[in-house]
Amino acid sequence: MNETLRNVALVAHGGAGKTSLAEIMINKAGMTTRIGRVEDGNTVMDFEPEELKRQASLSTGFFQLPWKKHTISLIDTPGDQNFISDAKLCMQAAETAMIVVDAVDGVKVQTEQVAEFASEYGLPCAIFINKLDRERADFTRAVDDAVQCLSPKPIILQLPIGAEADFNGIVDLIGMKAYQYDDSGNASEIDIPADMQDTVETERETLIENVAEADDALIERYLEGETISNQELRDTLKKGILSRTFAPVLCGSATHDIGIDLLMDFINTCLPSPLEMPPKQGVTPKDEPAERKPDPSEPFSGFVFKTVADPYAGRLTILKVVSGKLGGDGTFYNATKETRERYNQLLTIAGKEQKPATEAGPGSIVAMAKLKETKTGDTLCDEGNKILYTCATPMPILISFALESKATGDEDKIYISLSKLLEEDTSLKLERNAETKEILLSGLGQVHIESTIEKLKRKFNVEVILKTPKIPYRETIKKKVRVQGKHKKQSGGHGQYGDCWIVMEPLPRGTGFEFVDAIVGGVIPKQYIPAVEKGIVEACQKGPLIGAPCVDFRATVDFGSYHAVDSSEMAFKVAGSLAYKKACDEANPVLLEPIMKVTVTTPDEYMGDIMGDLNSRRGRVLGMDSAGKNQVINAEVPLAEVQTYAPDLRSMTGGRGMYSMEFLRYDEVPNQISGKVIEQIKAEQEE
Repeated sequence: MNETLRNVALVAHGGAGKTSLAEIMINKAGMTTRIGRVEDGNTVMDFEPEELKRQASLSTGFFQLPWKKHTISLIDTPGDQNFISDAKLCMQAAETAMIVVDAVDGVKVQTEQVAEFASEYGLPCAIFINKLDRERADFTRAVDDAVQCLSPKPIILQLPIGAEADFNGIVDLIGMKAYQYDDSGNASEIDIPADMQDTVETERETLIENVAEADDALIERYLEGETISNQELRDTLKKGILSRTFAPVLCGSATHDIGIDLLMDFINTCLPSPLEMPPKQGVTPKDEPAERKPDPSEPFSGFVFKTVADPYAGRLTILKVVSGKLGGDGTFYNATKETRERYNQLLTIAGKEQKPATEAGPGSIVAMAKLKETKTGDTLCDEGNKILYTCATPMPILISFALESKATGDEDKIYISLSKLLEEDTSLKLERNAETKEILLSGLGQVHIESTIEKLKRKFNVEVILKTPKIPYRETIKKKVRVQGKHKKQSGGHGQYGDCWIVMEPLPRGTGFEFVDAIVGGVIPKQYIPAVEKGIVEACQKGPLIGAPCVDFRATVDFGSYHAVDSSEMAFKVAGSLAYKKACDEANPVLLEPIMKVTVTTPDEYMGDIMGDLNSRRGRVLGMDSAGKNQVINAEVPLAEVQTYAPDLRSMTGGRGMYSMEFLRYDEVPNQISGKVIEQIKAEQEE
């Protein structure tokens, strides 16, 4: 059971041809009558309106196809930086990452990124060099690029016959056979072209040396001059792929159906089945190490790696079975939520369709509809044998927009509908900012947010306007002052009397607020001191400049007076707030802004432009590191200057740069900018 299953994730940067590759494989397996084209918007894998509009995968597609007594389960991941988080989560469900490299463009940043995810998960890899029929396609350059940028070490398994428009065949270096393809994608065996003989001989020798690295005994025999049989080569190749010693390189053209049959045969014969993978590590509820072998006789366990929200069909939960078996219906235990859950039907996914399944064993990717508690990242298991797996975390968010409803009073509807989309896309973040009173939607880029808003309208009929969020400024003081706060009110009956002197002084950045009771001799009775503090704490939520919270100061109450009859907690609270306001005016108040730690990864040639741009954004470049053929720039930049950095970086680097950003600290806004900001915010407040 499942030894003939191959879960293969197609991964690469956007536009490398992953979806086209999936389409031709589905068609060759006889599952469709015509080959879908991304440009024509009729592919099996991309079917959401947002994907058709952009001619790109925005979400991972799934399809199981039969091929020569095996089942190839394709996981077609998005390659656009905006949706790379979905690729990261769905790659967990594969046993192999098939890295698709564009023979024209070579390896881009996102391809390196998905190769890193594969490394993080310990996933075996293979490389398919696509688009060899295109103008300026160059097999050797693409392989060199892969060798320089990707790991495990790429080793050549096939060579192309012809180049660009004349590309029409493939030489298999293990079988030492050549295949020529007609316009319908049918292969016929031919002699290895005479002009390729020397190259083929040299590359085969190199291949044998590379493959032998995965087996000490084989390398000894090879060095002693023994002949290595093709079967031994294939067996050792499989062993080396599984141990991530190397990543074999295959080649072809998805759109011209060249080399696709050889690729599918290779998936069957050389890529691992779920049953050949090492046990998956987890922990018990008591936090003790535990593991499950990919064995049907082990207790059931699995994990949820994707959720699809549908307003009509409800939630579709997609999971990977790690061990044991699931029946067509039944119950399971959700170890993450510590609850039992029932499912009525097991489904397999074929593009936008779901088909009923009777059972699922180790390695199976299946879906369940309308689960109440279970979400992405949850571990499912047998209640008598509990285990928890650590699931991949989504990519860090990069950009935020404030949402404004087009229809008044739709705020709650926005929040509820978006919460459902967040179950589907865990790389989105939704929050209400109490300070700025805005609903904020954050994600990996502008396209990510825009496509979510399109989906919101289509699925839930809720329309919103995107705005740049307000910056959460803070205020503080720069000078030490001592002031009196006195509240005295006399009216019929009891009056009100509270009198306190406070010393207000600045504290180091990030310290927050400190209150010190320095009263001696009972000039203010003990029971009223907390009221003074409360008065200051409440008042400092609004600073004197723009009404932003005031932070990083110490207030010391050191003197005051009281009235035996008229003093009360309320009176001293008012006195405390009066003292704070008076002190703020005298203590040289200043504006603080959030500073972000920004890490930019970019190819060498854009370094100068990016550093110049960061400087123009009031950024401070802290240093640089190299990572493969890319450079990593570390900088500190004010949030106000990088709120829309994602599209700017994309246009500066032609989509090859990427960045991450996290909050670092608050810093003073420079004088020349501070005045403009205060003016602008006050004008907005008066509107």
